[in-house]
Order: sequence, then structure tokens, then C-alpha cells
Amino acid sequence: MIEVRECSKAFGQTKAVNQATLDIGDREVFGLVGSNGAGKSTLLRMMAGIIRPDQGEILIDDLPVYENEEAKKLFFYISDDSYFPPNYTAVDMVRFYRNFYPEFRIKLFHELMDQFHLEKKQRISSFSKGMKKQLLVIIGVCAGTKYLLCDETFDGLDPVMRQAVKSLFASEIMNREFTPVIASHNLRELEDICDHVGLLHKGGILLSKDLEDMKFHIHKIQCVLGGRQQEKELEKELQVLKVQHQGSLLMITARGTRSEIVEKVQAKNPLFMEVLPLTLEEIFISETEVAGYEIKNLF
Repeated sequence: MIEVRECSKAFGQTKAVNQATLDIGDREVFGLVGSNGAGKSTLLRMMAGIIRPDQGEILIDDLPVYENEEAKKLFFYISDDSYFPPNYTAVDMVRFYRNFYPEFRIKLFHELMDQFHLEKKQRISSFSKGMKKQLLVIIGVCAGTKYLLCDETFDGLDPVMRQAVKSLFASEIMNREFTPVIASHNLRELEDICDHVGLLHKGGILLSKDLEDMKFHIHKIQCVLGGRQQEKELEKELQVLKVQHQGSLLMITARGTRSEIVEKVQAKNPLFMEVLPLTLEEIFISETEVAGYEIKNLF
């Protein structure tokens, strides 16, 4: 488990991270989302032990991460702007990282390079941005660490490669102790892969919740009722988060299980009723608006 406890970090007068607290459980895909400048990269760099928090602490499997060689063996960090030495090839990078990760899986590296159609002996400087991202993901997975910290990993990947990376992460989680932490400004990129999502805004954690739990307890219903009186009654009976009208069509986003909400709507004998799937973005909008934040202005 990765534990972040009341961490803060400032650069001059700018507070990049402000009393952030969250837990990242084992064998789950954790999505750290937030707008540009929200503090995602700074928080990840503190998790990686690259910079020290001004306040608070970060533990990885109960080990303090900063300047701790044993803790750093547990993770591989992929930054948004990774550096590659001049003239280095993918094979050269593997030789470099094997000095730090003795359990590096060479056979898997060659298999994945072939699957991703990347040249092992070609200079990395000639790779596109997306190809460099793919290479780093492959190296990170093959390092065999328990945790993989990814900063904007899907940025620059085309849809096919994005899905390939997600499938690779899923395979690793099924076969070993593996926990990817993915920072992104794009909620839609994380929707079909994350188990748990944390929302970072102005350096603080607005919320951190299990995605399936959020989906289970928030639903969107569109229906046509017999009159305005029934609509008012239904709004009182449900834990309404949002109400919209499009002519006679009523759309309600409410908190509760699907069966609870459907039962109350059906009791009004609707002329029409349908349960609509909610996107991760809609769920976060609902959650944060209740907390007094306007997420539509964050992303």
C-alpha cells in the first residue's frame, strides 16, 4: 500500500500540493486526475522520492520513500518528460535499468517490443512521442516492481496503443502483485481501466473513491411522468443530485442503488422510463457539485 499523509509542497510562493492525504491499495489501478497545474506531477514525484515534502510523509509498504533505497526498489517511475541519453537504444536502456532492477524480465521485454512493433536497436531519439511512451511502459512493466507510477502515460498514444497498454496492465495485475498509479488530466482516458480514482484540485484531494462503488450508488434516469405534481413528489423521495427538463422528458441524477431508484420511479406509473449509463466525468461532476465545487470549470 502507498500511504500519503498530510503532504504539502511549495515552490516559492506557489503551493503545488496542499495537505494531500490518500491511500492506494494493492493490485488496483489508481487514477489520479486533475486539471493542468493541479499538483499531479509534484505528488507523483514525492511518491517516487524525487522531492521531499515540506510537510507530511509518504510510505510505500510501510517504508518512508525519500532517500530510501529499499523503498525505491518497489516501484518504477515514468515521468511525463523522461530523459534518454543521446544515441541510446532500447537495449541500452535495459542494460542501464538492470543495474537497479536485478529481477528485470529480459524475455518479456523482447516479447513486448515485438508485440508493440518497436525496434530494439534503433536510436530512441528517432522514436515518436507515442513510441517513447510505449517503450517506457514496457521497461516499467518488465522491471518487475510492485508499483508503477505513471505521469500522463496515455498522452501521445493512439487509441489502439492506449488499449494495448491497458490490456498489458490488466494482465500484469492478474498474474502478479502489481499496482499502476496513473496521473492524467483526462477523465475519459481512465474510465475503463481504473478501480479507484482520486481527484486533485489546487494541490488538495477533493475526493478519493472506489469507481465501482460510485457507479453503484449514483444513477441517471430519464422518464416521462403524468404531471408536474408527480415530478415534485419524485424529487422529494429520491436523493437528487441533478434535475434537467427537456420538454416533457425529466432527467434525474440521484444517489442510491439502481433497484431503489427504479422502484420509486415505477411507483409513479411513468409513461416512459430508461436508466442511462453514467460516464466517469458525470459521476465526478455530481460528487463534486454536492461538495460545493464546480468540476466543469476544472477540466
